Amino acid sequence: MRQRLDKVTIKGFKSIRSLEEFELRNLNVLIGGNGAGKSNFVEFFRMLYAMMKSDGLKQFVAGIADTYLFGGPKTTTAITVKMWFGDNGYDFELAPTDDGFFLINNEQRHYFPRDSTRNLGSGNFTPALLTDKENPGVRSEHGASWYTYNAICSWMIYHFHDTSPESGMRRYHDQGRHESLFMDAANIAPYLLGLKTSHPTSYAEIVNAVRLVIPFFDDFILKPNAQENLRLDWRQKGLNDYPMRPSHLSDGSIRFICLATALLQPAPPSTIIIDEPELGLHPEAISLLAEMLQDAAKRTQVIVATQSAALINHFSIEDIIVVKRQDGQSTFERLKEEDFSVWLEDYSVGELWAKNVIAGGPTHE
Repeated sequence: MRQRLDKVTIKGFKSIRSLEEFELRNLNVLIGGNGAGKSNFVEFFRMLYAMMKSDGLKQFVAGIADTYLFGGPKTTTAITVKMWFGDNGYDFELAPTDDGFFLINNEQRHYFPRDSTRNLGSGNFTPALLTDKENPGVRSEHGASWYTYNAICSWMIYHFHDTSPESGMRRYHDQGRHESLFMDAANIAPYLLGLKTSHPTSYAEIVNAVRLVIPFFDDFILKPNAQENLRLDWRQKGLNDYPMRPSHLSDGSIRFICLATALLQPAPPSTIIIDEPELGLHPEAISLLAEMLQDAAKRTQVIVATQSAALINHFSIEDIIVVKRQDGQSTFERLKEEDFSVWLEDYSVGELWAKNVIAGGPTHE
């Protein structure tokens, strides 16, 4: 498993004015009202992931850098980021340019056991890390930049909200695109076919999970057409002679299939990030989703943003991070069991949130 993100400092990014050395564990469940800043935290991961590609930061920012600064450029002159990945660390600042992009300044990578820091420079539109990752370590084939780069590139920020008839998950896709599940699951049919061929145990786990939520579901029909494309066709129990199409799946059903595939994949990324995975799911599906999230967190790092009391009912109080908006900025607090021990004798975590004992609802400034 690639190294997870242990701690992060974010200053000046959107609604996050200052989040310093915030600890992330294997399972991190963010709750909070609309506009609290959960999605901005997820957006931070999207930006970092984009940075790891040549010109990726430019394409991500798209000429509107000022909108990523807390309070605008008059309040925030640069975004500051520090990250800790086990023995390795990575720091940089993002300073807006006049034409709406970001320059990467004060870029550094660290190797903590030897108290080693390498300054990677300033004034770049593309991270110098992309070049420095090719340099070997002092006593190993790879240096700190290589480990940091691979950890970030392995992040997967899944977003299965678009379940429209035009969405990729409901359409044909190239059979050859099966190496990993796309962030929007557009290649879910080829990916499942790859699992069925190379990882039959994982494929069977996914099918069994789907059967629990969709009782009439039997199995997928993953047969490429003449153009070697395939889609998420499936078979209904008792109707083996009549193949069902993706259009026969409800929004919640196809979204659950994507979630089960992402969380039960045999070789998960270093970090899985999902925003509001509970959308459109039946309560029984939410219960199974929670089990899959907990199981995935035993194999990799999981970050989930949610507003569902039903979902957080299934987690430990110390898995919960409450996101609130105070004085125009987002605050993040991981809960401690000792602070709620008396309440937990009579109420679930979700009930405490619904009753505002866990203060994660909307606030009025």
